[in-house]
Formats: sequence, structure tokens, C-alpha cells
Amino acid sequence: MTIVYKQRFEKRERHGLSVTTGSSHRLDVFRSTVEVMLVDGVLTREEKRLIIKLASALELEPSQPAEIYEAIQNNTDTERGTQISASLARSIYTKVFEVAIVNASLSRDEFRVLAHLRTVFDIDEDEHLLIETELREIVKEKFEDPNVIDKMLLTLRDSVGLVGDIFETVRKKASDGGSE
Repeated sequence: MTIVYKQRFEKRERHGLSVTTGSSHRLDVFRSTVEVMLVDGVLTREEKRLIIKLASALELEPSQPAEIYEAIQNNTDTERGTQISASLARSIYTKVFEVAIVNASLSRDEFRVLAHLRTVFDIDEDEHLLIETELREIVKEKFEDPNVIDKMLLTLRDSVGLVGDIFETVRKKASDGGSE
């Protein structure tokens, strides 16, 4: 089953069905992100939290996530959804990133999702660092316990490097036509 999802995702990428900021559409972003999550055949609790936040940030209708999941299972096409502006893309990425770091122990799967969203929304290292700075402020406002803040900020700092590494790997694969 895992190989099937990976093959479907790679096929969509080869046919230009992965999205970029200039042409990002809500349902395409949701679908491609779920497909990234399913590459290993398992939806973890953490991935489910991220996908719930993503669906909310994308302002999907309540039935749309299930419809898209079913379409992925059945290997059928879905509508693209409405286009996403660059500012909305940045906001969506920030919200999903915040949910990920609140966990304070990011898994490789979560990093892969964040790297995918960075690619989808064409968020470069400079933009990512600006988002990280914003998240530092958000974390400080939400949590008064210095130990919690320190732990989350350490996770956030660690994530910048790992997400950056994964992002560069994804970008390299995309520029090489999907081969390593």
C-alpha cells in the first residue's frame, strides 16, 4: 500500500500536479499534503493534528477532507479548489508550523509535511526565518512558563535546520526531474 501512495504522488509531480505559490489551490494543497503523509502508509496522531489544522487554515468545507481522502484511496481526481494568495499561503504555513512545534518533539513525518508545504508555497529560507521569528513571539505570548518556552524554542531552532535540509532535498529532486 505504501508503494502505491508513493507512486501516485510521484506521478502527480511528474505531470505538474504539485502546486506552487503562483498557482496554489486549496484542494490541491490539501490533497498533495495528505499524499505526502501517506507515503509511509501511516497517518500518525501528529500528522492528523497537522492535517486538521491545514484543513481549517485552508477553510475547507467539513466534507472536503473526507472526500479528498476517499479520492486518494480510489486514485480518482479531485477539483483544484480556489487559488491561494501568497499572503494566505504564508499564513497557512505559519499556522501549521505552530501546531507542529507545540508538540515539542517533531517527528520526521512532521518535518516532511513542513518541507512539502514550504515547497508548495515556495517559502525560501529568508521567509522561513521571518516566520520562525513570528512564531517565537507567538510562543512567548501563549506560554508563560520559561521552561516550556525554552523547550519549544529549542524545538523550533532544531526544526529550521532539519526542515531546511528536507526542503533542499525536495527542491533538488524536483529540479532533477524526480531522481536523486
